[in-house]
Amino acid sequence: MPKSNKYWVVIPAAGIGKRMGDDIPKQYISVCGKTVIEHTIDNFIGRNEIENICISISESDNYWPTLPISKNEKIITTVGGDERYESVYNGLRAIQDKATENDWVLVHDAVRPCLKKSIIDRLITDISSHDVGGILALPCSETMKRVNNSNEVEETINRQTTWRAQTPQMFKYKKLLLAIEKVINEDIFITDEAMAMELSNHKPIVILGDENNIKITHKTDLKYLELFLEETL
Repeated sequence: MPKSNKYWVVIPAAGIGKRMGDDIPKQYISVCGKTVIEHTIDNFIGRNEIENICISISESDNYWPTLPISKNEKIITTVGGDERYESVYNGLRAIQDKATENDWVLVHDAVRPCLKKSIIDRLITDISSHDVGGILALPCSETMKRVNNSNEVEETINRQTTWRAQTPQMFKYKKLLLAIEKVINEDIFITDEAMAMELSNHKPIVILGDENNIKITHKTDLKYLELFLEETL
């Protein structure tokens, strides 16, 4: 595995999911004895090539400080922002005195815990020789439709060129920092780090992801996580 540069992880965790229907933020729901975010962090914390893991939390977060993992020496905690990309930016700023411009940053969703070691290995191995970075993604297997505000189909999208983005998304530290800084300064809303890179005229590459690597969104996803953990732990 390439070791010419250091690797860092940023996990934006300041959001409060609305679709789960619970009072507790979904990253703090307990499954198989640990919270969702703990399962997510476990995928990185034991990896020797990872320098630190920066968690961006809400300023009013009372759950995170109670977790034993928050005291781990590899963990850096910072305050997140109103939007996900602002939390990522704050996480990048939190490691700016340690990271060099060509170090790699893996940005990962706090509620995407079903991440296999082999997938992280593939991402790091396949991207570390690239000049910009890239993302995990899956090719669309179903017919995609573009609809208008009246829910009327306007066109069928070519699925052969359409992929579903996942995380981690891995980019050079300085390029990602400047790309997100640009969208913040220009007040552009983005949905992932790759979009920020695209808007700065970079071309991230796509690495085949994994169907297991779901984002916990609905209550049924918690059952999937439970089954995944039973098979992998």
